[in-house]
Amino acid sequence: MLSNTCKYALRALIYLGKFSKEEKKIGIKKISEDLGISSPFLGKILQNLVKQKLLLSTKGPNGGFSLAKNSADISLWDIVVKVDGEEFFTNCLIGLESCKTHDKTKPLCPVHHQYDKLRTEIRAFYKETSLENISSDIKKFEEFIKL
Repeated sequence: MLSNTCKYALRALIYLGKFSKEEKKIGIKKISEDLGISSPFLGKILQNLVKQKLLLSTKGPNGGFSLAKNSADISLWDIVVKVDGEEFFTNCLIGLESCKTHDKTKPLCPVHHQYDKLRTEIRAFYKETSLENISSDIKKFEEFIKL
């Protein structure tokens, strides 16, 4: 499962992908209020995303955050791997070490082969889905979606 930090990072980047522009940065207070995330916690997440080069940050009266790249160039994979690492895409469903390492001397878990197919599909979905894709989907269902 994704950590709460990663889920909040995804929500924040989707939000910024939809509302921020290079010339229009959004302040942390606005992001925090709109997403219902604690400002101090969100601040730590956003600063980490700046370090990871997914966001730009500007201080001052017209400061705030914006995407560091075009929304078409940031995939869900990029975000998850930079926040949580690749473990989400490699861990065994029930936590056996032998599945993770593919240790041939130990048995794989009973759901390994079935879950491995699904994990491959999930990995492809995360790699192929960009913030731009999500923004265009949000426009279709805007009245129902609250990030």
